[in-house]
Amino acid sequence: MSLPTITIVGAGQVGATTAHLLLMKGLADLVLLDVVEGLAKGKALDLAQAAATEGLPVRVAGGTDDAAMAGSRLVVVTAGLARKPGMSREDLLDANAAIVGPIADQIAARAPEAVVVVVTNPLDIMTALVLKRTGFPRARVVGMAGALDSGRLCAFVAERLQVSPASVQGMVLGSHGDLMVSVKSSITVDGKPLASLLPPQEVDQLIARTRDAGAEIVALLKTSSAYYAPATGVVQMIQAVLRDAHAVLPASVRLEGEYGLREVCIGVPVELGAQGVAKIVTMPLTDDEQHALHRAAEQVREGIAHVTAKAAA
Repeated sequence: MSLPTITIVGAGQVGATTAHLLLMKGLADLVLLDVVEGLAKGKALDLAQAAATEGLPVRVAGGTDDAAMAGSRLVVVTAGLARKPGMSREDLLDANAAIVGPIADQIAARAPEAVVVVVTNPLDIMTALVLKRTGFPRARVVGMAGALDSGRLCAFVAERLQVSPASVQGMVLGSHGDLMVSVKSSITVDGKPLASLLPPQEVDQLIARTRDAGAEIVALLKTSSAYYAPATGVVQMIQAVLRDAHAVLPASVRLEGEYGLREVCIGVPVELGAQGVAKIVTMPLTDDEQHALHRAAEQVREGIAHVTAKAAA
């Protein structure tokens, strides 16, 4: 039985790690694309040799020509710049919009039936940009952030309580960054509410650490940012699509009235299946959580307006 093809645009740390995880699971044939000459091709060769060593029937190709993504079942967009010291949020937004916009055009032309997973930051705005430029239905363009942020939250809770991460459940919504919304009522350990195990101030500290988790890793690595956990979040979403699992995961999607929001991409729980978002799941939020979600959405709207104005100029 032939495997579906997944194209990963951007062969840096996150893209290459995603490819390696997918390869080791034997989920799909892989195409790596990158504008840097030799980068995607070299990593593809390395991965192909890893597949042979493992005895996996996975084909891997790499290069610079977007024609190679033709017919892809999924396309993952990791291409873009990381924020550097002295770079404003608007600078990062402008730089990555200039990269991601043309990639979206290529996806629309080469892989018009694909489900697209966006990873490039600023995540929610880039998801909105890909949705607009591809013209795809909202079900087939999703941003990966909530899966990563929720995993980080569960890791920190497990570390604090010295329990298995598998025993911790939690959901992070909203925007990927300072305005993420950790739903406190969703955080449980072996089915028990976290609020019954830790005082409120400690719960707030864990949530704050989750919000700043990416910066914590950057400060430690000095010359890089996180890639193992982001890639794992991408693969979790891809598995749900390929297996038509209807798994409930947080993802950035365009809302059309859900949670009282319209025409904005923001992180909410969704049911992921073969065609992408099968359903947007409405979960109960406190007034504070609802307000925080709307505040995050307003920042995303401002970013989208900025990108639109820049494109029109």
